[in-house]
Amino acid sequence: MGLLHHCSPVPTVRFLIPGCVAMPLRYSSPRFFTVRSSFPFPSQRAKYHRELEAAVDVVERACRLCVDVKRSLLSGDGRILEKNDQTPVTVADFGVQALISLELGKLFPSIPLVAEEDSAFLRSNNLADLVVNAVTDKARFGDKKLTRDDVLGAIDRGGKDAFTFGANPATYWVLDPIDGTRGFLKGCEALYVVGLALVVEGEIVLGVMGCPNWQGDLSSTKGQEDKNEPSGPGIIMVSHIGCGTWIKRLSNILDVTPNLPDYWNRSFVNQCCLVHEARFCIPESQTWESLLPSDVKTSADGISIAEKEFLLLPTCCGSLCKYLMVATGRASVFFLQARSEKTIKVWDHAVGVLCVQEAGGKVTDWNGSELDIAVDQIERRVIFPSGGILVSNGSLHDQILEMISSRLSVS
Repeated sequence: MGLLHHCSPVPTVRFLIPGCVAMPLRYSSPRFFTVRSSFPFPSQRAKYHRELEAAVDVVERACRLCVDVKRSLLSGDGRILEKNDQTPVTVADFGVQALISLELGKLFPSIPLVAEEDSAFLRSNNLADLVVNAVTDKARFGDKKLTRDDVLGAIDRGGKDAFTFGANPATYWVLDPIDGTRGFLKGCEALYVVGLALVVEGEIVLGVMGCPNWQGDLSSTKGQEDKNEPSGPGIIMVSHIGCGTWIKRLSNILDVTPNLPDYWNRSFVNQCCLVHEARFCIPESQTWESLLPSDVKTSADGISIAEKEFLLLPTCCGSLCKYLMVATGRASVFFLQARSEKTIKVWDHAVGVLCVQEAGGKVTDWNGSELDIAVDQIERRVIFPSGGILVSNGSLHDQILEMISSRLSVS
């Protein structure tokens, strides 16, 4: 995937915990050491350790579901659907929501789910059986056979009007079953992500993103690969408040390269502090000229950038994919402009916000204020960032805010 190879490697730290086997280090930097563990931080540090374990497990299985459904699509056995807003969506989109809703509902029945889909489209088009078949072998319900009503009910558990929160602080899951469905359909040309977060009293406390078609190594530049580090498609990113952001390969789960060691790599945003050296991501629906001063030109070659010319990374599809790029150091900045005709959904941002922040980055609206995830007091489904959303490595944040302010003052 060209956009990954053009960019700098993911800044990582590898941690070794007691009882784990230390791996040879390729670099002399004291920031680089290794770990093998279920999680790379002690459970005592993670208040929501149990919820995080469940979230990682179910997102991994959701990624497996995506891969299996995609294989069936490529073989001609699946169906590609169109939602009313013309966004491409597949059986995987509904299947992931059903699977995650079923599992979290079983483990944490008192915690509501806020998610993108509802079952109305499936019901009206008699497509529920495809989703039931996709979910059946991924869900863990013992000897109980999943029924059509089980699956449709699980989807609707996260749908609109499923739960009314009110003004009181609340705990709830936020799910984007597939962010970047165009990426799902394109394959390796663009990324797609399964994104899950837990919000407690207005604060995002944990997040998990699975990206089955991520390509490229996790920590080293070309020609400097750590021979002990897994390589191959797919990563999972986890973040817990106060514990950092971490990534590891999905290779074992996806059966790409079996029996690889299971290493967590700590992920950091990149250290770029000069705007003209930064790597930018913007939404596919918006243009560079509409976001920043018109005298600033962009380049997509990833090699050389002239004065007042910025590197705009190729399209990655959905918003969470771009958060993933910033949290891994592949991109320096992602920003989007709020538009009156289009609401900004919480599931397109929640998990990404925490992953970037715990990787050392910053996320605000265009006034520099933190995002209010719980501003929609009734359903917790939309957010209203002033002007738009700016995601950065932190070092560039104030400079980009100034550029945005300059652009707005002359428009």
